[in-house]
Amino acid sequence: MKMISFLIPCYRSGETLPGVVREIQDVMGKMEDTVYEIVLVNDCSPDDTYEVIKKLCKENDNITGIDLAKNFGQHSALMAGFRHAKGDIVICLDDDGQTPAQEADKLIKAIEEGADVVYAKYVHKHHSGFRNFGSHINELMTRVMLGKPKDLFVSSYFAVKRFIAEEIIRYEHAYPYVIGLVLRSTKNIVNVEVNHRDRWLGVSGYTLGKLLNLWFNGFTAFSVKPLRIATMSGVVFAVLGFLYGIYTIMKKIFIHPPSLVTGFSALMSVLVFMGGMLMLMLGLVGEYMGRMYLSMNRSPQYVIREITGGTGWKEEE
Repeated sequence: MKMISFLIPCYRSGETLPGVVREIQDVMGKMEDTVYEIVLVNDCSPDDTYEVIKKLCKENDNITGIDLAKNFGQHSALMAGFRHAKGDIVICLDDDGQTPAQEADKLIKAIEEGADVVYAKYVHKHHSGFRNFGSHINELMTRVMLGKPKDLFVSSYFAVKRFIAEEIIRYEHAYPYVIGLVLRSTKNIVNVEVNHRDRWLGVSGYTLGKLLNLWFNGFTAFSVKPLRIATMSGVVFAVLGFLYGIYTIMKKIFIHPPSLVTGFSALMSVLVFMGGMLMLMLGLVGEYMGRMYLSMNRSPQYVIREITGGTGWKEEE
């Protein structure tokens, strides 16, 4: 008998969450020899989202509600959910209705056919232009910094086997990045095509600041390539500076008379550029050291205020 866990991080979704849960119930009602649970993680929503979650837990024994004490972000909420999900397959999806729960059977089928991880690939994305731009940058970052295959599409709608979920929750440091944890755990990752819908209500909770934090989490927590790029840049600029120095000496001797002062503008441009590069590289090193400091001080990924529901599994035949 298959055991499926649905994991949903929730933020400002009091009105859309019941519809997402109904879709899960409908699709699982068509599957035989399957039991399932739903784990809803409230990321300190300012609205009545957790009240809705508690109501859903009272109405369904197989729903677990987790309330975080502050807003830790989507990936921290996912980590909290992974530590409470018990299924042989864990499916993560959004709370706004854009990721179609009614097509979860496609992800389950791909897992049963041998994949370790399955990401939903959208035929037509219905995000805003800003969100699509952020997704493009995230795609570039994961490919360059984390070694993601070029033809692999990653999204917030995905399914993992139990052993991948166990590997993910081994990560105990602050600033988790689930995509990085998945990519370092297995290469057996596939895509399945699903439909992508418009948000049922509201707008995305991702701001520019949150996207920047997410990207920093990705390449500072799971890659040293930025440091290597900084090292190689230092070597290149040192060589260029040496060659420019030789050129300046030769120009002074053979082209201009000794009394003529030349190259002030070029010199200032080089100094300003090099100063900026040095500050950027120092800031990058400081970012790594700061995150190491927070990890050494055991800064929490999340803090749980309350857990409700979750008294059993539901079987559908």
